[in-house]
Amino acid sequence: ETEISKINMIVKGEITMKKAYQKEYEPAFTPLTVIHEASRCLLCYDAPCSKACPAGTHPAKFIRSVRFRNFKGAAETIRKNNALGSICARVCPTEKLCQKGCSRSGIDRPIEIGKIQRYVTDFEDAIGMEVLPKGEKNKGKVAIIGSGPAGLQAAATLTELGYDVTIFEKEEKFGGWLRYGIPEYRLPNEVVDKEIARIEKMGVTFVNNKEITDLEVLKKDYKAILLAVGASYGKMLPLFKDNEKVSLAVDVLANIKEHNGEVEVPNNVLIIGGGDVAMDVATSLKLLGAKTVTVVAREQVFEFPASKKEYKDAHDNDVSIIDGYTPIEVNGNEVTFKHVELDATLKIKADKIIVAIGQMSKLEVFDTITSNRGIVDTNKYQTNDKQVFAAGDIIKGDKIVVAAVKYGKEAAYAIDEYLGGKR
Repeated sequence: ETEISKINMIVKGEITMKKAYQKEYEPAFTPLTVIHEASRCLLCYDAPCSKACPAGTHPAKFIRSVRFRNFKGAAETIRKNNALGSICARVCPTEKLCQKGCSRSGIDRPIEIGKIQRYVTDFEDAIGMEVLPKGEKNKGKVAIIGSGPAGLQAAATLTELGYDVTIFEKEEKFGGWLRYGIPEYRLPNEVVDKEIARIEKMGVTFVNNKEITDLEVLKKDYKAILLAVGASYGKMLPLFKDNEKVSLAVDVLANIKEHNGEVEVPNNVLIIGGGDVAMDVATSLKLLGAKTVTVVAREQVFEFPASKKEYKDAHDNDVSIIDGYTPIEVNGNEVTFKHVELDATLKIKADKIIVAIGQMSKLEVFDTITSNRGIVDTNKYQTNDKQVFAAGDIIKGDKIVVAAVKYGKEAAYAIDEYLGGKR
């Protein structure tokens, strides 16, 4: 089912707006098309696509397996290198990473690596493959605070290394931003649930509704602690503070996903920001029936932080995107913008204003850990407290899921080294 046919079905009333939000937007490969796409691979000896994957998922190897119809081998390659392979297949900005390095680009277009990975992980799920081994739990106990991508990958890696791992999550459900931030049409909760179930089957213990504020209590029972609390709080511009017409994008996305699209949406929405979160909330609201959604970003279009795919999804759903303007005045639900270079102003009035200018963490509760502006100071993932490590969005680096997977994996190895393990 193509994106265009899906939109036509909405127009004709054949599917509801809620169903449009719930259904994966990107069409999946079929057995025939995945083989055809894999056959385009040039089988590079020193594959640049694999070098460009932060998580080390090794696309060159799994694409080669698909090309020769070895789907089980492809699934093993993905899963052993990336415990969240099915998630990354859907949300990774491949055009900036593995596909950017694809040698095929010099001939026509890069291999659609993410879609091949999605097909393989869906195949893995369909036949009930169990690639990740059950842990031995013979090296001691490790605690992880936060169940987002960094925490989940670290748990899987530490369990494979022989540790007894417990993940503590302050929310009722696990997954962090995967669960509460990324829209259903991009990442269904069913996929998140299955990834978590695989990790739980390895022997990882999950504890929900448990907010940890005192690390000293955990240090008594666990040899090491990993902070992976993420940056789940939205940033607010002072200009919009305490305005009842204004909401944070992270809160809007969480509310939509928590209620599975069963929410009321305003007719006229103004979104401020140019990143993936801004595009996610814009597309979500359009799929749920908002008549007019306008995105205004300070960045000019050639420097938009949003991925090309996210930008295109918003554009294809008739989101109006205005670049190069920054807000300078707010009067209730009317915002005045000034262009960053030109002598031009713009006024927009909306039923709802949504701010999507970035996210932050709240690390004040961990007062013994040195941090600066929401970023934890680390040396090879170790904090100033030698027993405590940090990974994910709370350390320096990229703030994308595949980077969090990389950080989680590397933090697990750092913890193992600290505890005397040998790889």
